Amino acid sequence: MAAEMVAPAWMHEQVTAEEYDSWSAEQCAGIEIVDGMIVVSPSASKRHNRLARILANALDAAAGPEWNADTDFDVRLQDVPLTNRRQDVIVYRAETIDITPTRPEHVLLVAEVVSPGSETTDRVVKVDQYAKAGIGFYWRIEQAATGVPLVYTYVLDPATRTYRDADLFTGTLKVAAPFPVEIDLGQV
Repeated sequence: MAAEMVAPAWMHEQVTAEEYDSWSAEQCAGIEIVDGMIVVSPSASKRHNRLARILANALDAAAGPEWNADTDFDVRLQDVPLTNRRQDVIVYRAETIDITPTRPEHVLLVAEVVSPGSETTDRVVKVDQYAKAGIGFYWRIEQAATGVPLVYTYVLDPATRTYRDADLFTGTLKVAAPFPVEIDLGQV
């Protein structure tokens, strides 16, 4: 007789913004809240984390004093039902560094590094959520079998609140918008 998998009770209860805001950083780490429900993600690989860090460091250097680039923190996309997303790389207004929660109007760019298990979420679900929230730029980084990442870039159409395809880069990311940056992602 096989043991049945039973999800913990907390996975069946909606979380409000007030409840989530009362949790410690340790309780919030590694989870996202989508439509009030907790979504637990597996730990990212070393390759995934390295790629995100390289990208964030280069964006931070290129962004100038008005923008910061970081990894691994929440953006509050909506309060009711609560949707808190934790993206791999984010570029946000420097003046909002101490404002919590980070809101879409603070964010210029979100980048997601696609991992096994996050393909549909990063290619479809998050794209739609970030666009509806009004975040101007979305980049999706695919880790190709060759070891050279593919970077798909998208630009928000404010009238329709959808992203339109921009450029595709292999190995070296060279863009002018949202600010000029050239990043050699090479063999990560």
